Amino acid sequence: MSSTSPRNFVLASRNSQLAQIQTNIVLASLQDLFSTNESGLTFSTSFMSTAGDKNQSQALYLVGGKAFWTKELEVALKERDVDMLVHSLKDVPTTLPEGCYLGAILEREDPVDSLVVKKDKPWKTLEDLPEGSVVGTSSVRRVAQLKRKFPGLEFLDVRGNLNTRLAKLDNPDGPYAALILAKAGLVRLGMGDRITADIAPPTLLYAVSQGALGVEVRSDDEKAIELCRKLTHRETQWKCLAERACLRVLEGGCSVPVGVCSALEWEEGSRQEVGVLTLTGSVTSIDGQEHVEHTLKEIVSGATQAEEIGGKLAKILIETGAKKILDAINIDRERRIDEAKTADATPA
Repeated sequence: MSSTSPRNFVLASRNSQLAQIQTNIVLASLQDLFSTNESGLTFSTSFMSTAGDKNQSQALYLVGGKAFWTKELEVALKERDVDMLVHSLKDVPTTLPEGCYLGAILEREDPVDSLVVKKDKPWKTLEDLPEGSVVGTSSVRRVAQLKRKFPGLEFLDVRGNLNTRLAKLDNPDGPYAALILAKAGLVRLGMGDRITADIAPPTLLYAVSQGALGVEVRSDDEKAIELCRKLTHRETQWKCLAERACLRVLEGGCSVPVGVCSALEWEEGSRQEVGVLTLTGSVTSIDGQEHVEHTLKEIVSGATQAEEIGGKLAKILIETGAKKILDAINIDRERRIDEAKTADATPA
């Protein structure tokens, strides 16, 4: 197919309000870059429910890895029902299925986590919360790190879309004093006014690729890959690829307590060809008692070098205690999954 052949590209994502907003962000960017009159290209959207949307009861820690959010979408992509998948990049497995390719990484929103306090309560920070306060989050990364620093708080799983979670928070009879949520999602949904305070590193290292959007395409779709190159934000790409490489070597999914923080400073006059990448990674035990953290700062001149630094950081973490922590987490997860299966099979 020539680059000028008319074609409609179908952008697909999950059916949630946030996923639709994120897909429309990518759609608008493509429409701005490639006007129909000049390129002959058109773009449309399609939305579907994934296993992660359908299962709103189990803790994320027990239901599998990141494919929980992406598998059904990738089937549609490979069967050529759709052409581009728009993801929150933090939900995308670090190894994609055969035939799939991460074509674009768009400019990142602020990747930090934020504290959202129950309406009409006076607390402004985690330090303000009374002893024994219940904080809602579905992330074992957040729980593990914050248990280390705030042992007097209680943490309770909370699932559902953002509106559902905020309703659970604000329910006067509900257990939650506060929630911890990704700032990027709140901002994109127009709910930034609910943010009480950001919880930035080093207090809380964020999730790999949090705040960034990724576009997944078929690896043989040259035209889609060409379009994606125009969408990619180089600084975000290098940082996120470094973070993803670290997680890939650690063999961690979205439900393991791996935290990261990255920064990239371009060398003066390099025209964004050479920069200094600072990458911090951490692995924390579920109870917060064991914690391994390390930072690398190196010169990079491409995405491949950025990934190499991520892999190098992961190996240092493994050698300094992360493997022991992750092995224990896997054993604990399997035990709890078996217990849940036994409970489900036991007659009432």
